[in-house]
Amino acid sequence: MAVSMEILCRGFSGEGSKLCFSSSSSLNSRQRRGVVRKMGLRSPMASATVERMASSEAIVEMDKAVKFMARAVVTVRRKRREDLKETIANQIDAYSDKIIGRSVLLELIGTEIDPKTGGPKTSKRTHLKGWFDKKDLKAEKVVYIAEFMVDSTFGEPGAITILNRHQREFYLENIEVQGFEPTGTVHFTCDSWIQPSRIHPNKRVFFTNKPYLPSETPLGLRRLREMELMGLRGDGKGERKMTDRIYDYDIYNDLGNPDKGTELVRPNIGGNKALPYPRRLRTGRPPSETDEMAESRVEYPELIYIPRDEEFEEKKLEMLADGDVKALLHNLVPLLVSSLSPETNDFKGFHDIDNLFKEGLRLKQALQDYLLEKIPFVTKIQASEGLLRYDTPHIIRKDKFAWLRDDEFARQALAGINPVNIEQLQAFPPVSKLDPDVYGPPESAIKEEHIIGHLNGMSVQQALENNRLYMLDFHDIYLPFIDKINAQDGRKAYGTRTIFFLTDLGTLKPISIELCLPPATPNCARAKRVLTPPTDATSNWLWQLAKAHVCSNDAGVHQLVNHWLRTHACTEPFIIAAHRQLSIMHPIFKLLKPHMRYNLKINSIARQILISGGGVIESGFTPGKYCVEMSSAAYRDLWRFDQEDLPSDLIRRGMAVPDETEPHGLRLLIKDYPYATDGLLLWSAIEKFVQSYVATYYPTSQSILSDTELQSWYAESVQVGHADLKSAPWWPQLTDQSNLVSILTKLIWLASAQHAALNFGQYPLGGYVPNRPPLMRRLVPIETDPEYKNFVTDPHRFFLSALPGLTQMTTFMTVIDTLSTHSKDEEYLGERDNNWTGDDEMVKAFKEFAKEVTEAEKEMERRNGDKGRRNRCGAGVLPYELMQPTSEPGVTCRGVPNSVTI
Repeated sequence: MAVSMEILCRGFSGEGSKLCFSSSSSLNSRQRRGVVRKMGLRSPMASATVERMASSEAIVEMDKAVKFMARAVVTVRRKRREDLKETIANQIDAYSDKIIGRSVLLELIGTEIDPKTGGPKTSKRTHLKGWFDKKDLKAEKVVYIAEFMVDSTFGEPGAITILNRHQREFYLENIEVQGFEPTGTVHFTCDSWIQPSRIHPNKRVFFTNKPYLPSETPLGLRRLREMELMGLRGDGKGERKMTDRIYDYDIYNDLGNPDKGTELVRPNIGGNKALPYPRRLRTGRPPSETDEMAESRVEYPELIYIPRDEEFEEKKLEMLADGDVKALLHNLVPLLVSSLSPETNDFKGFHDIDNLFKEGLRLKQALQDYLLEKIPFVTKIQASEGLLRYDTPHIIRKDKFAWLRDDEFARQALAGINPVNIEQLQAFPPVSKLDPDVYGPPESAIKEEHIIGHLNGMSVQQALENNRLYMLDFHDIYLPFIDKINAQDGRKAYGTRTIFFLTDLGTLKPISIELCLPPATPNCARAKRVLTPPTDATSNWLWQLAKAHVCSNDAGVHQLVNHWLRTHACTEPFIIAAHRQLSIMHPIFKLLKPHMRYNLKINSIARQILISGGGVIESGFTPGKYCVEMSSAAYRDLWRFDQEDLPSDLIRRGMAVPDETEPHGLRLLIKDYPYATDGLLLWSAIEKFVQSYVATYYPTSQSILSDTELQSWYAESVQVGHADLKSAPWWPQLTDQSNLVSILTKLIWLASAQHAALNFGQYPLGGYVPNRPPLMRRLVPIETDPEYKNFVTDPHRFFLSALPGLTQMTTFMTVIDTLSTHSKDEEYLGERDNNWTGDDEMVKAFKEFAKEVTEAEKEMERRNGDKGRRNRCGAGVLPYELMQPTSEPGVTCRGVPNSVTI
């Protein structure tokens, strides 16, 4: 037997021979050494002979091993709604399963190497029982059983393979394997669509929930781990099929549609110095017919490729479907009304806007008759006219006129939908960083005489030294695009600066607004115009128009930079790289998994209908066709991954200073800054949990440096996913625990709390468009303008004519209503299934994290009732709830999902 064992071992090469000698044996190392001594064998050859005898004995033991039955409990999630075709196909699968044995096959894979084969130990293939018997069961989740006959030397199960021989895919939720002692129940979280073998002939592999670093992977699973990642990477060639599970990169070359005309031609974004951008998920679609550098378009609602498991789950689809009729009516009827009665596209008074929330769109009888005649489904509209009404936004529920006040305008810079642009004024006057040869003198036109009367008796220098001056500065990001923006039909913009004074009550008040245009001529008087708080009726309306332009600037930067770029586009490369380089067994993948949910799907839809040429963003925001180019400029000039964490961002903007005596290690200069105070509670909870998690798996810096998957993930995220900025000096180095904690906490923060703060208040705060117009159609008039007379004669009508028209406004409202909606399947911060990891210590740590999140929510509620916090409590003042973790479904202006889900 020793000879045959030696021959068998020689048959393995490299690692295989080592596996042979590490097989199970009836003799432990101490016993083997004793045998050598008793036999009087001292040579290495003699010792090796005993080793071979021990391994041989292991094979004999395997041959004599006791067989036992293990059971797999398999949970399959069925569709809640099926069409007739799907129902018939499922019945055919059930009968095929029963009659001809075209069943679902499973195979257990052990963590140990089989000395007979040199590969992992495996069970015999078995089939899933009960598919036919449960074909008519009316349940969302159906449980099936599979039984495995294995022997007592099998060891611990490490993976399971699935082969779907049915004709249709099915959704595998989880598997529990029972019968192994002392291991107990072995959990497999699957959450994946299993494609039929006629489409994907290879078996799918699922690993247990037990986390393993690459170097700790059991020998029986190592090759499977590598092969699974290789399959997810693909080869970078060909067009992806909707059933694929391949993650790869591409530039944004699919936003335009040159085949439909020159007006929809858009430049490729990313891959060049002039227009840098993060990478997006590759689809491999062929080029357009008229431009080989542009990818051909797939128009919504036709699906664009994302890996199958990244698609929305059914509850999410139901939420979107339930809003389809509402969205259709809200978009179509205003369009019909304005096209058939052009005079109705402009609002005559604020009551017309108010009626959108009270009565919906009133149709004149003749127009109503026309619609009934031409469009059959309009009869249904009349039967349920509530569908034509918009929900009243939160901003006007408590105080209809709050938006007109200066204090509310300022408060929203701290507690609104874009509270991340306010910054401390470091020097006076503000200075531009743009080229003075192109854009004129860099100094702001705001002088001391403009603001000295609003500083409570302080000089400007005293106000600066006492941290009392703050600013919204959109000058540099807008000015390079202003001429191109203003050359478009019905779009007018400035590059604005607004200076605020911090009052003794802890609130801000605006004290000057600067409206800037590129200088048409040297010393052009119109290039920089300063307005201050009004003193009469005319200056009041001019001031309101100036504030509207500031809000329009703010809305554009919020949507294009802070929301889309920072929380959607810039995180996508990290998600793609995670799937390509981190095994699902990797503890860091398990940590990040809930924070990656739906991001790729949402971003693919955004490329179809939101940021695309002629899409919602271009149509609804002042920059128009230059929206994404502005976003690219912000990526080039402003975005820095090392400053994407909340503390660094606050310090960068001068809103806080480092202070180790404070609870979060920094001191806010405006104590009642709701976004920052609530955000720091969540940031600290996330960071604390991540620190505990990282410390568990990486006790030393060397353990981080030697983790090949981790290092490959981060390197690819930077070098490929952010290739246009890969040489920037500010990228953190992944060399120690501190940097790893920082990187991971940033990503979780951006996907959860930061995105929630910037997204779920869009309709509640922006649905009443006069409060926050995304688009302006007129400049602020000066006395020499021909339209100045019209302004003086009817300032109310002039103000409304500067806002979006009926069609633009209602389309925008419909979109942000959807974007602000929580679906029923939302998973909120602090929520995870207990089986997300097989590491009990980390399950316990996560429960502590969830408890801390709950305590943070209670503290936020307490703050909203604190009358001393005037930026979130007071007559007509909205409480700040955007950071409160939980929410009911719908538009609630609160709730922090784990990930970018909309």
